Amino acid sequence: MAALDLKAELDSLLLQLLRDLEELEVKRGALNARVEEGWLSLAKARYAMGAKSVGPLQYASRMEPQVCVCASETQNGFQTFRVVRADAQTPEEVGPRESALRRRKGPTKTPEPEPSAAPQDPLNWFGILVPHSLRQAQASFRDGLQLAADIASLQTRISWGRSQLRGIQEKLKQLEPGAA
Repeated sequence: MAALDLKAELDSLLLQLLRDLEELEVKRGALNARVEEGWLSLAKARYAMGAKSVGPLQYASRMEPQVCVCASETQNGFQTFRVVRADAQTPEEVGPRESALRRRKGPTKTPEPEPSAAPQDPLNWFGILVPHSLRQAQASFRDGLQLAADIASLQTRISWGRSQLRGIQEKLKQLEPGAA
């Protein structure tokens, strides 16, 4: 009876693994398409604006991330990854910025520019009126980042499924009558 239960569990695990592998293939194809589309749009923007107008020389002196990748563990024990906007405050970031008292008189310091609450759109580094192809490139790379997080989550789920599959196969080998 235990062998039948293990075989049923093996079958359902194999089906889930095959579904996950198929989804992984689809997402990898979509990621490749988004990245290719992004680079092509970036090349179009360079052509439209000039090669020197879209490049590292236009990057801001202080860059701030617009998104962060967060990892969390599910109930099954495998990690999932998700893309979160950087301007969304986490519970650790909420609260007063300074906990110490300030001096009212004394040596004055030049104030350091505080990072803005919301990160600036990097497209503004290249001017106010940027070509549509540059916006398309940004959107393609953003979509690609989300797909990359989905792929990473899917790969951890597939690795977990493969390890479960090996465990069930070992149990079935031990239950066979000819097993030593």
